[in-house]
Amino acid sequence: MIDHARDLASVHDATERLLSAAAKLDDTAVTQPSRLPGWTRGHVLAHLARNADALVNVLEGRPMYASAEARDADIARDAPRPLDVQLTDVRETWARFQRVAAEPADWSRTVALRNGVTDSAARLPFRRWVEVELHHVDLGIGYELEDVPAEFAERETAFLAERFTGHPDVPATRLTDGTHAWTTGRTAETPEVTVTGALPDLLGWLSGRRDGSSLATTGGALPVLPPL
Repeated sequence: MIDHARDLASVHDATERLLSAAAKLDDTAVTQPSRLPGWTRGHVLAHLARNADALVNVLEGRPMYASAEARDADIARDAPRPLDVQLTDVRETWARFQRVAAEPADWSRTVALRNGVTDSAARLPFRRWVEVELHHVDLGIGYELEDVPAEFAERETAFLAERFTGHPDVPATRLTDGTHAWTTGRTAETPEVTVTGALPDLLGWLSGRRDGSSLATTGGALPVLPPL
């Protein structure tokens, strides 16, 4: 059972960590490259603000974004802003999402996201948690996948493994950090490949943030994952 209220509290904590860390930057640092190809840190912060607006749209029954082009244009427009404007925007848009999420609602309903994806409304706070934690790492300011909460790392690894489950181009794969195990890829009675490594490395590989070179495989080569 997804506990959306608990996830909202977790996003609050994650947002405060990100804002406190980013507040130590300056306007020049915001214009420097992030770890995401083609994006500065300003792009990452602008995306976080606009994503909060988009999730409000979803909760209120509107399209997440007017279009893919409008989404990209809004991020490009807002990326060059000074640090204080960026941080205020992230904080205020997150507060708006919190207010809307606090209103009585049917959290079991299905909502529409981007690119034809649908999900339970109750999972939206977790999806926002994903945005905040992973993009905090993407800022490249000292916060790594080893620093994210263990609960988050486990749940996001499970979520990403589920996304690739049934994908015809991914071999039947067992993932394990020695304590937990997940399966992904094509359906099969037994896994074709077993991938073993530390949880942050598994999460980094599944999310496209690490190349998987630190992972060990048996039964075959490390699978090539399709874009998320």
